[in-house]
Amino acid sequence: MENLRYIFLFLSFYLMSIMETTAQQNYSYLALGDSYTIGEGLPLEDNFPHQTVDLLRKKGMSIADPEIVAKTGWTTDELMDAITKRTLKSNYDYVSLLIGVNNQYRGRDIATYQKEFEQLMLQAIQFAGDKPQHVFVLSIPDWGATPFAERRDRAKIASEIDHFNVMNKKTSEKHKVHYIEITIGTREVKQDLSLVAEDKLHPSKKEYTRWAEKLSSAMVKE
Repeated sequence: MENLRYIFLFLSFYLMSIMETTAQQNYSYLALGDSYTIGEGLPLEDNFPHQTVDLLRKKGMSIADPEIVAKTGWTTDELMDAITKRTLKSNYDYVSLLIGVNNQYRGRDIATYQKEFEQLMLQAIQFAGDKPQHVFVLSIPDWGATPFAERRDRAKIASEIDHFNVMNKKTSEKHKVHYIEITIGTREVKQDLSLVAEDKLHPSKKEYTRWAEKLSSAMVKE
């Protein structure tokens, strides 16, 4: 009888371990974008996708390192082309999308941006298992507020960035995905240079932390 008791206890402990392991799902996260997503000029772990994952882990979530499809200088069409050339999983638990600054920088047509952005969003929703609530769009930062743009028409840049953001917010609301506003905060670099990296253009780790805090908070609610 004593042996049976030990066997029963062992089996109970084993089953509980299996149940706990199953409950601790290893979530996945796909980040789509450009230089703002890879964290140009910074160590990989300082970009906002990696900081987001770190914050989620601190909150008790089991989540893999982010898979990133992004490159400095990419426009919407270049991101779409890159996605077709990458071997990606069919489904991710979370997908973020931040794209458009290079469309504005190169003087691309805003109507074309809206069309291509919507195509990217539909792809993002598909990657998220057709769950729009698991897709997170971040607004385009205002690079015109950085020291890099000192001799440029900052008012014009800000106005154009705002128009691009009107378009991507409207599209986000249309498809019922999360929209995270970060643009206003990026304009604070005019008073706080610690928010910009050494190249005087891209965000610093401190600025990316602010984005990651907003993104991770939105993710844990889903």
